[in-house]
Amino acid sequence: MTATRRRDTAAGWAFLAPSLVGVGGFLLLPVVVVLGISLFRWDLVSPAHWAGLDNYLSILTDPAFGRSLAVTAFFVLLVIPAQTALGLAAAVLLDQRLPGSTVFRAILVLPWISAPLALGVVWRWLLDPSDGAVNQLLGHRVEWLTSPVLALPSVAAVTVWTNVGYVALFFLAGLAGIPPQYAEAARIDGAGPWQRFRRITLPLLRPTMFFVLVTGVISSFQVFDTVYAMTQGGPAGRTEVVAYAIYREAFVDFRMGRAAAMSVVLFLLLITVTVAQQSYFRRRTTYEMG
Repeated sequence: MTATRRRDTAAGWAFLAPSLVGVGGFLLLPVVVVLGISLFRWDLVSPAHWAGLDNYLSILTDPAFGRSLAVTAFFVLLVIPAQTALGLAAAVLLDQRLPGSTVFRAILVLPWISAPLALGVVWRWLLDPSDGAVNQLLGHRVEWLTSPVLALPSVAAVTVWTNVGYVALFFLAGLAGIPPQYAEAARIDGAGPWQRFRRITLPLLRPTMFFVLVTGVISSFQVFDTVYAMTQGGPAGRTEVVAYAIYREAFVDFRMGRAAAMSVVLFLLLITVTVAQQSYFRRRTTYEMG
């Protein structure tokens, strides 16, 4: 290796060093620490004891953990289709540049930039069965957050309301990147608005759709603040998603090993889902619009 090549290599590593420190210290190191904790029994006070894979065997045979996985999967199925469809519809309307679009765009993203915990507290007040504004408007009492049937859909609805603005912003950026001559050529050929949207706009939005679905699924699997503020996992565990189960295991029951093992299982589950999404979109997505 020549002296010039060595200097270029050293300069490259020097430029990469700040990013490598961030990735290693704030992304990789926590994962390694959680993996290590999952192999011990530890209550934050007493010395940790080696447990091997016992924590994994314990949670994988625990019906409560299986129920929290099922609750999380149902929550994701409720949230992702609704927030994606509503976000796309809002983006299409905003792209028409109607009067007041700028104001509506700002209002739409307000829930997303607000603290989820604060929003959860506000919605718990609004959905209160006795004094809540929603029941006052409806004129009769509905147990939104204490009914085993309504609790999870209520939390999911608040999550959708929170994320619609975020999804709409990305779809709006995707729509802005589609060359207008494609739709114009289709219109000249006699294609109607729905045909232009289905045959041209929607296929060209697949890169945006992929990003929105991946980030949406990951954030839905990790939802915690809204559940903590609105139901704290109740009633009878009907809203106990995996992230809340991990919190309860770690900071209520002080079983850090089991909580870490749950985190590892959630991590592997998210990797599997993300790889499946990437495999689906890889052959159906084009980034060339020229």
